[in-house]
Amino acid sequence: MAEKEKLRIDKYLWSIRLFKTRTEAAAACDGGRVKLQGTSVKASKNVSVGDEYEVKTEAKKWVIKVTALLHSRVAYPEAVKHYLDLTPEEEVDKMGFQSASFHTGKRQSKIGRPTKKQRRELGDFMEEDSPLSPNGGT
Repeated sequence: MAEKEKLRIDKYLWSIRLFKTRTEAAAACDGGRVKLQGTSVKASKNVSVGDEYEVKTEAKKWVIKVTALLHSRVAYPEAVKHYLDLTPEEEVDKMGFQSASFHTGKRQSKIGRPTKKQRRELGDFMEEDSPLSPNGGT
């Protein structure tokens, strides 16, 4: 039973879904983006119930308090029961504004690259007018 009480911080952060992969969680620890009482922690640091961590992810700066240990990755509604989000309100407001202004990686509809149909129509249009094309110009 004593073995079950040991849990690495990288595995814990991955299991509560702050990071997509355990490798990302370990890299965050190695990069100094996970702190316990102001000092950076290594990925192998054991987590205890009651610890408060400051975690910087790409999307948000979290302040979390461990309420229970979670040894495997579970669905989000279950995962949120294993920590308390103590992130200050002004940090949440600031990050909410920033995330709305940053590009999220998802392309907005009808902006950017043309659809397949639009590419075909554009290709047909360009072939008719091009003097170098085999069909047009002669």
